[in-house]
Amino acid sequence: MKFIKKIFWLGSAFVCINAQAIPVTFDVISNQDSPVFQTVVYLEPDGEVEIAESKKQVAVMDQVDRQFMPHILAVQKGNKVVFPNSDSIKHHVYSFSPAKQFELKLYKGSDAEPLLFENQGEVELGCNVHDWMLAYIWVVDTPYFAKTDQNGKVTIDVPSGNYRVKVWHPRIQDDLEGLTQEVSINAPTNVSFRLKQKLLQDLSFYEQAADKLTDY
Repeated sequence: MKFIKKIFWLGSAFVCINAQAIPVTFDVISNQDSPVFQTVVYLEPDGEVEIAESKKQVAVMDQVDRQFMPHILAVQKGNKVVFPNSDSIKHHVYSFSPAKQFELKLYKGSDAEPLLFENQGEVELGCNVHDWMLAYIWVVDTPYFAKTDQNGKVTIDVPSGNYRVKVWHPRIQDDLEGLTQEVSINAPTNVSFRLKQKLLQDLSFYEQAADKLTDY
């Protein structure tokens, strides 16, 4: 339970604790008007915005019931991620993604050393033993980011100023730059994203793996 609590805190939102912070609420809706859960929303400030000091956090990507938890994790560039294995069996975690290539050979428990994520972009994770296990880490170059809830909503507190707002999810087919919005924040604001393209098929554990669970 300790790891799950950490996952929720680190994966759900980064909140800027600032007396001048302004809440900005985001909605991410599919082209079929359904909320898009676990979408990463992030704000890239222009040069005039006072950026919050980066806090060196260690985020958690756990392995529970032969699945990664969370399925999507957002972290700020320059921070670390640890990969504990809370299962009773061994996993072999790897990524071939250009943003971060690594391999954690067969292990279990919490002995894996945290890995530094230095490059912005998508990091797709797999397990070399359980080929249905899939997860993503999205690395952003800003302290202002969060993930949407089951209603496709999230609120992020930011200083006043001008921002480029972007969203990311592995199932979104819309062009990333096409989804970018320029916003000026000087009061509580609502920003909506409605996707134009149909979401990709869900390839997550929850949709595929129920009939594949096998002890190793």
